[in-house]
Amino acid sequence: MIGLIGKKLGQTRIYDENGSAIHVTVVQAGPNRVIQCKTPEKDGYSSVQLGFDDQKDFRINKPQTGHFTAHKSSPVKQIREFRDFTIEVEPGQTVGVDIFTEGDFIDAIGCTKGKGFQGVVRRYGFGGGAKSHGQKGFYRKPGAISSGSTPGWVAKGTKLPGHMGQRRRTVQNLRVARILPEENLLLISGAVPGATGDYVVIRESKKKPRKQ
Repeated sequence: MIGLIGKKLGQTRIYDENGSAIHVTVVQAGPNRVIQCKTPEKDGYSSVQLGFDDQKDFRINKPQTGHFTAHKSSPVKQIREFRDFTIEVEPGQTVGVDIFTEGDFIDAIGCTKGKGFQGVVRRYGFGGGAKSHGQKGFYRKPGAISSGSTPGWVAKGTKLPGHMGQRRRTVQNLRVARILPEENLLLISGAVPGATGDYVVIRESKKKPRKQ
């Protein structure tokens, strides 16, 4: 399993060798710094801890300062751990977009855009009440949300108004359309969760892994 921490820069389109337009999301995925390598003998499992985007010293707390000092690393804004990293790396090394190749399938993990408090029509696509003659005040309401005296309570998971978006989501099996290693950019075919400027995790696809 390989992966990188990146930042979503926006969306654009590119053209393949046949002249067909491909919608892509541009992700700056590197360079990532190797902060710590965990081993089964010492830590109980195998993983690699990567850091991305340099941070100022005065913006980190004491536990973070101790962690970076112990591993002789400068502070970073984002840290993620990747289990069973299939590439041999050492602390202090940098990892770039060249660990992927064009045509690889990846999973993109990010936090979706927040939409605030929304009703059921916006949040779940409910149809609302009929706009017929004599109908008043029921255009965007959900309708009945439970039975009467039995059981007398609203079932857990009932679709109701509430906070929409701003949740961690994984989009699977996206394809790497193009790699620009000199600029540390991945051009990923399709949509990646999050707003422009949000941090995302790009990892090797679990359902369509690379052929060894």
